[in-house]
Amino acid sequence: MISETHIVLDHGSGGLLSHELVVEVITKTLGDRHLGKLDDSAVLDCPPGRLAITTDSFVIDPIFFRNGNIGKVAVCGTVNDLSVSGARPLYLTLALVLEEGFPIRDLERILEAVRETAREANVHIVAGDTKVVRRGEVDKIFINTAGVGTLDPRRPHPSVHRIEPGDKVLVTGPLGDHAIHILSLREGLGFEDRVQSDCAPLNGLIAGLIETLGPDVHFMRDITRGGLGTLLNEVQGGRPWRIEIRETDLPIKRETAMAADMLGVSPLYLANEGNLCVFVPEGAASRALETIRAHPYGRNAAIVGDVVADRRGDNGDSGYSADSRSNDVDTCTHPVVMRKTDGSLDVVEFLRGAELPRLC
Repeated sequence: MISETHIVLDHGSGGLLSHELVVEVITKTLGDRHLGKLDDSAVLDCPPGRLAITTDSFVIDPIFFRNGNIGKVAVCGTVNDLSVSGARPLYLTLALVLEEGFPIRDLERILEAVRETAREANVHIVAGDTKVVRRGEVDKIFINTAGVGTLDPRRPHPSVHRIEPGDKVLVTGPLGDHAIHILSLREGLGFEDRVQSDCAPLNGLIAGLIETLGPDVHFMRDITRGGLGTLLNEVQGGRPWRIEIRETDLPIKRETAMAADMLGVSPLYLANEGNLCVFVPEGAASRALETIRAHPYGRNAAIVGDVVADRRGDNGDSGYSADSRSNDVDTCTHPVVMRKTDGSLDVVEFLRGAELPRLC
């Protein structure tokens, strides 16, 4: 039985204390979600087809929030990254970097969240690693994950190259809730009870959408760091079409908008951890919206914009305006624009620098 109440450097030594931490805390808490045999590598059975693989690292302050913690974020982020590629998530790895003095009970709480979120997403932890560093060398705990999923070879998987003019742009939930919740806890803004983090595994929602629409799901991406505004600019990427969204259709909670205004930031650039941007043909948009809203994590989904054919001049010039705030915005072609409530157009630019402190 482990005797320490806090992480000590010897928990990373590879000796008895390391063994106790792994066996009595990590694998014991993960329970049935852990399939590893404490070998140096996991040997897995994978169904026929193509594999999707992703990896990510997670840091967040605070590590605990109202409806989750860094462990939940780690599983959700990895599962969602696999799922938006059209893959069925199967396996995760879990690597922990722990600061000397970190409470073992806090580690157990994080691992409990990993277990429960992995159970909801129906994935298993198959391998892991634990490192311990001296005080001050990390901020409490850092987590790295890798995820493996399988792609159905009978279906074209969602890809940015399948986006076409005429496609509709959907989001599956309110923008910016995760960022506002975390910042409110961190800075004492008082919004954390009214704006909850949307952190959630979305593979069930995505599987239902693909099952219903099949190849009509042209592209998906989860809205994380940089928010919807950055995502749309990354997707557009100089391709021969532009994206127009409508301010009046963006699902933004009043409290989130108030907090963003107080901080002097735009909800378009705020992070989510349980929200997707989806591109589908116009004829499939209503069915997509109905399917998404039928899922608990998609009740506030909305169609927010369109993919529009690029209008180029006779000289091949794209017509991009040098002044993104000029009165000629509505007659020029821009990569990503937003129709304001007053009917005018405004350019949605890439997020330059860091509008907010790093969240995760």
